[in-house]
Amino acid sequence: MNPLGLAGERLGRLGQQPIPEGSDLRDLRSHFGADADLWDALTAFDGDSQAALFAHCASLAVNVVKEPWNRRPGALAHGDLLARAVNLDMAAAGWQPTVDNYLGRVPKVRILEAVREAKGEQSAQLIDHLKKADMAKEAERLLEGTGWLPEPLRLADTEPSTQATDEGETGAEALPAFLAGEDEAGSDADEPQSHAIAAE
Repeated sequence: MNPLGLAGERLGRLGQQPIPEGSDLRDLRSHFGADADLWDALTAFDGDSQAALFAHCASLAVNVVKEPWNRRPGALAHGDLLARAVNLDMAAAGWQPTVDNYLGRVPKVRILEAVREAKGEQSAQLIDHLKKADMAKEAERLLEGTGWLPEPLRLADTEPSTQATDEGETGAEALPAFLAGEDEAGSDADEPQSHAIAAE
């Protein structure tokens, strides 16, 4: 449960209707008929509830998105410190690489790099002949449950999660039959020119 959801649950214990999970601060305010009612409820919070709400408010001011046109080394460094302070683990929080949020937005070389880090060279070779769309789809399947994260989502000194043994590994997953012999001739024509990583 997010901090605001936790605060909303505890408001329910004060006789108010609980605030649904996923609500924002506007929902919290509109939940009460007047500002005085909201203030009375907030001052009645115990320490844990106040801390949860404060954490949510503080999180709204955090922006560590890496944008090539907006260099903010100080903000990124502070974001990394904050991530360490709260022991942030995006994989444990449920983020997984998919075609929509990462694999379909980066060049093929990045897709192969991800599979190689998480599953080993042999698994990467299984898909290196595929066209971009099929490669991304198969990479999503191969990376599922591995805990692999793209660099922007890792802490600075965190090594990528890997299930690979060494270059002589065995047991690499096989491709579906309809993809096993596909030719990728001409498939690089649609490759993005930028190698910037896009993850959300």
